[in-house]
Amino acid sequence: MKYMHLVWAALFRRKTRTFLTLASIMAAFLLFGLLDGIRTTFGQLGQNADGAQRLQTGSKLSFIETLPLSLRTRIAQVDNIEAVTYANWFGGAYQDPRNQIFSFAVADNYLDLYPEIEVAPEAREAFTRNRTGALVGQALATRFGWKVGDRVPLQSTIFPNADGTLNWEFEIVGIFRSRDGESGFTDGLFLLRYDYFAESTPYVDGDVGWYVSRVRDVRQADAAAKAIDALSANSPHETKTMTEQAAFASQLKQMADIGLIVGSIMGAVFFTLLLLTGNTMAQAVRERTSELAVLKTIGFSSTSVLLMVLAESVLLVVLGGVLGLGLAAIAGPALGQGSGGVLNLPPVGLQSWLLGLALMVAIGLLVGALPALRGMRLNIVDALAGR
Repeated sequence: MKYMHLVWAALFRRKTRTFLTLASIMAAFLLFGLLDGIRTTFGQLGQNADGAQRLQTGSKLSFIETLPLSLRTRIAQVDNIEAVTYANWFGGAYQDPRNQIFSFAVADNYLDLYPEIEVAPEAREAFTRNRTGALVGQALATRFGWKVGDRVPLQSTIFPNADGTLNWEFEIVGIFRSRDGESGFTDGLFLLRYDYFAESTPYVDGDVGWYVSRVRDVRQADAAAKAIDALSANSPHETKTMTEQAAFASQLKQMADIGLIVGSIMGAVFFTLLLLTGNTMAQAVRERTSELAVLKTIGFSSTSVLLMVLAESVLLVVLGGVLGLGLAAIAGPALGQGSGGVLNLPPVGLQSWLLGLALMVAIGLLVGALPALRGMRLNIVDALAGR
């Protein structure tokens, strides 16, 4: 644009105001980058090649309801089901109830259905031999400084043990990690043996939290899911079988609708940003009424003035937005690394950048529309006379 130098000069005519507005836009898009990364991460749980082969069967009523262990054999007999395993919530906390960790009591073949989890053969063997043994994710081990051989006391927020207390103790026999190195959720898991767990608490009584089954033919997964649910139809333990991704989404929505929460926060942030940036642009054009009139006097068309004001508005938002998303791209991984795995914020991906840029341009055009129209309709005589 040949008038870019004029747009740039107008933008920084009031440097203090411009920098404060840029800081506000940066803060808004920094928050957008971090929250959109969280939303994307939750949305992609179970969305991988291995996850496409897995079905998760839970209670139709609620994910906190349990299912009879006897259902495992019947699920294994369903056509297209290749393998079946099961798990149960443990609800562990380490040292402080606020240090909640994702801890599951799992069957002996649980890891067989998760080839994307990398665990040493000797660790698997030790897990089989040691009844109080536990396998922990790399991020979780880093977070608390755990290593193989450590005895870790956990407090279950759900299940008491045989002596009636909520205090449990496990020995770490292995540390696992995601093969792709990108699954923060997997690397934050704590796995203990279901048989030891079931024998040590009086509140399980041969039930499990959910089943995971692997299908031979992904194209027939829906038929297999319906056949599994038919096994318990009209019984006290009716089931709902879904793909792993759909099951994660369903469980999260029963706890909190991540998409709604993120959308509500960002809606409030961007609405405030619209008011702030709109006020800035209105003031900037109002202060330059005589200058715009001079531009028209020396030959600038009304359309040129309109486009210059719109370009100034878009440039203001894009500058602040790009800086904010850039900070989010740096801050996400840095926070994850600095927290030792407590926070697993992903870097800002291409989808977030494209969405962010679209929002920047849209907000810039929206807040600049009224001031630009005012500049376009400006009467030269009235403006120069100060009317």
